[in-house]
Amino acid sequence: MNPVTTDMLRAHLMAASLTAMATEVLVLMALLVLPVSQQVFSSPAFQFLALALIASGVIVMRQFALVAFNLAIQGHYARFAGRSVLVEANCPRRGLVVLHLRFTGKPFVLAGH
Repeated sequence: MNPVTTDMLRAHLMAASLTAMATEVLVLMALLVLPVSQQVFSSPAFQFLALALIASGVIVMRQFALVAFNLAIQGHYARFAGRSVLVEANCPRRGLVVLHLRFTGKPFVLAGH
């Protein structure tokens, strides 16, 4: 498999995993607070809801990363250098910018101090 594709898949799986973990925390809190039967959590409707939450979480994460990337370009914290994107070390949203670049498969270089 192409390394760029592998990196893109890895970024999406990481986002899905973080969203699934947050969903699981919400379910555990619901079990502690609300009088909900455990049977509800094994129903197909709940499984579909969980899948929808995970997919929505990935989409939201992609949007946050895109906004951070656009702000970094506007603030000159990131710029195109040939085929790759150079991300400055002092970029305030560097993690999200890199996440956007990994989501999209764009090559990038992290600049040092």
